[in-house]
Amino acid sequence: MPFEIVRNDIVKMQVDAVVNTANPHPVVGTGVDTAIHNAAGPELLKAREEIGDIKVCEAVATPAFDLPAKYVIHVVGPAWVDENPVEEEMLKRSYRAALNVAAELKCESIAFPLLSTGNYGFPKSLSLRIALDEFSDFLLDHEMDIYLTVFGEEAFKLSNSLFKSIQSYIDENYVASKFEEEYGVDGAPQHVPGATNLSPRMKARREAQREYAAGQALGASEPVDEDVSYDVDGVLESSLAADEAVVFGAPSMLAEAIPDGKKETLTEMLDNMDAGFSETLLMLIDMSGEKDSDVYNRACVSRQLFSKIRNNPNYTPKKPTAVSLALALHLDLEETQAFIAHAGYTLTKSSKFDVIIMYCIENKIYNVVLVDELLHEFDQSQLGGK
Repeated sequence: MPFEIVRNDIVKMQVDAVVNTANPHPVVGTGVDTAIHNAAGPELLKAREEIGDIKVCEAVATPAFDLPAKYVIHVVGPAWVDENPVEEEMLKRSYRAALNVAAELKCESIAFPLLSTGNYGFPKSLSLRIALDEFSDFLLDHEMDIYLTVFGEEAFKLSNSLFKSIQSYIDENYVASKFEEEYGVDGAPQHVPGATNLSPRMKARREAQREYAAGQALGASEPVDEDVSYDVDGVLESSLAADEAVVFGAPSMLAEAIPDGKKETLTEMLDNMDAGFSETLLMLIDMSGEKDSDVYNRACVSRQLFSKIRNNPNYTPKKPTAVSLALALHLDLEETQAFIAHAGYTLTKSSKFDVIIMYCIENKIYNVVLVDELLHEFDQSQLGGK
């Protein structure tokens, strides 16, 4: 991971720089500001007084004194007053300003609190999303270990409303899909005689059974075709012998059912195959106008793994990698399904992991680290484990 969310007290972080949510005037404010000044000692306030006032969205650095860091980067974030996009943009600039100061100081590591979420009133979930977006963009061009330190349970779990929203989405999709799979559409039990709201699988089973029963009632004298069998659910299926006959051109009932102009040899089928995953990925990156590094860094995919995908047209990545790249490309749900299908995958409502990914895409949550946090909270394997 290029950055981490850690549950820790920021004054205990052993990094090159810690970020302080500073008051615009050279006084000690509340919350993080108080904690940092108390841990750093009185010299920090003297250094802050020498600087004077700091404008909103600006950042300045001082020595860290008694803190286990080299610098304190003081940044003044905006207040959440009118709840409009301008304030969100100002918070983005605040995160960016602190990162740029750290880069100028050649810091290799930095620890942030959630900016503007105390007395300034920004929702924790919104500040978190903005922070992750700014960290991702910054790391496209810089090497630095970034830690987002959160102390409270509420901040660590993003926000109760977000998780309730995801839980509701899971219940409406994953649970409903499982219920339909077991009992049929709208929950009509499969065992109820005459039930009409049946799943497609149950409808196929019933139809096959009716046809079989009708044939028995009429005393059909036709011999049973050995190339046709019933599966365990009573649904007609073709045997392996029949399938092979179609592929290689031998006479069969199925082959005769295909018009002459539509038949394909195996060679023609291979020649007409869709583009592979690697080719499709590179085409999408070209269409986006971005660099390869922009995409694989946003996807949290290593350069070595991306090189394997790029240089081997037949390489098939694992599903988490394919999904991460789809998120990095900001594909919508339909585009994501088409993209990962080139690697042989799909997203279904019968998998909780898939449902969470679908929720994130539909709600434009493309940040892989945030998606991993959501997957972790619902006990699912994470994209970072790819």
